[in-house]
Amino acid sequence: MSKKVFVGLSGGVDSSVTAALLKEQGYEVTGVYMKNWSKSIGRFDCPWEEDYQDAKKVASHLDIPFVMYDFEDQYFHRVVDYMLESFRAGITPNPDVMCNQEIKFKLFLDLCVENGADYIATGHYAGTKAGRLLVAKDSNKDQTYFLYRVTQSALKKTIFPLAGYTKPEVRALAEKFDLPTAKRKESMGICFVGKIGIRDFLKEYVTDFYEGQIINQDGAVVGTHEGAIFYTVGQRSGLGVGGGLPYYVTGKDMIKNEVYVTSDIADEALWTDTLRLTSVHWIHGQAEVEYVRNRHRAPLVKVKSLKFLENGDVELVMVEKVRAITPGQSTVFYSGNECLGGGVVSLL
Repeated sequence: MSKKVFVGLSGGVDSSVTAALLKEQGYEVTGVYMKNWSKSIGRFDCPWEEDYQDAKKVASHLDIPFVMYDFEDQYFHRVVDYMLESFRAGITPNPDVMCNQEIKFKLFLDLCVENGADYIATGHYAGTKAGRLLVAKDSNKDQTYFLYRVTQSALKKTIFPLAGYTKPEVRALAEKFDLPTAKRKESMGICFVGKIGIRDFLKEYVTDFYEGQIINQDGAVVGTHEGAIFYTVGQRSGLGVGGGLPYYVTGKDMIKNEVYVTSDIADEALWTDTLRLTSVHWIHGQAEVEYVRNRHRAPLVKVKSLKFLENGDVELVMVEKVRAITPGQSTVFYSGNECLGGGVVSLL
């Protein structure tokens, strides 16, 4: 008897090819569209209806059952609230990581299993074996950075069919299967929300922001900002400070509502080799970390030392300094081709 796999169909090419491959491999496939967000904000239309229709067309083309799971309330409370609380605290969260942890590999997985699934599958570029998370063949598309908080038990119930393919190969497969989404472009923006920028999104839900000073490395006021909440460490564009060398954000004070910048790319305030990580998650328990990645597609950096602190935090020292390490973002652990877990960069 063939195994039942519920595939998260987003309306994109990756999840479409995922469903096609699994059906070709003999699985009993059901397509599921996750409705996590439907609100349009200002001039930015939420693409959910278009995504839903594209997913439905793919299911029809593949002749597989298709259903929709509505997680909109849970997405707001578990992902959006987390985002807003983080920004208000002066840190920069990663909603994709939280969406994977709370929605795709928790709520979605549980409901699929409840409805008879043996496994779930998604179009992520990653691999899994015996509950371990492995790096994908396409290093440019590898998404283990966003998946590091998924649990071992969830990974044992997950199939990632795209692990051994590059993006061009996936595009070619979409053409081969004659999928309705074969020509669809990559989606950008906030997870499930659409192409809206983070500043416009925040303005929809945050009203207690006001103008403040932008202060350079010499302590001089070089401009004003509309609210410290909108700025993140390492940011270069959108500062509105003209003339001379470009400025980079080195930090901010949410109480004083001040944003600190430097025009010196070699400024020590922009670079560090030492991190404190909180909310640390290990997929298979504590392990020896060989490398870390500090943002998606960033180069792997070799670890010099890793110290476990009493409260569960980790103090990490890298062999080289890295620019623009951002509080609230994730630093993810690797050894060989395995993702071991990771943690959230803490305010020092």
